[in-house]
Amino acid sequence: LLVFGGKFIVDSAVNLARSFGISERIISVTVVSLGTSLPELATSVVAAFKKNTDIAIGNVVGSNIFNTLFILGISVVIAPIDIPASSNIDLILNIASALLLFIFVMKKQTLNRAHGLFFLTVYSVYLYSLFK
Repeated sequence: LLVFGGKFIVDSAVNLARSFGISERIISVTVVSLGTSLPELATSVVAAFKKNTDIAIGNVVGSNIFNTLFILGISVVIAPIDIPASSNIDLILNIASALLLFIFVMKKQTLNRAHGLFFLTVYSVYLYSLFK
């Protein structure tokens, strides 16, 4: 059901966004990423409620490592990808968010609601800047 639901959400959102003339970059860093990350969200939320912190953090970090190294690696082996300059901010934010997570965890070995709200605020500002 997660696979079907994710595919339905992504396909529907992409078709809707294209009908409004929204660029593929914005579609990919918002709609597609959200649709493909819903299973990680569900897994991490359930793990957090059950106090399985290794699963909650490992799921997010592992997914990012896997996507960057394995998925992107296979993709560019099959067909090289030209990275447009417009993607620089996305890449910088990706690196900065990983660095912030590292700093927050190393500083106190915990993540709290303030950290979560900070991450959500940064993401909201990022989304706002995309659509501005």
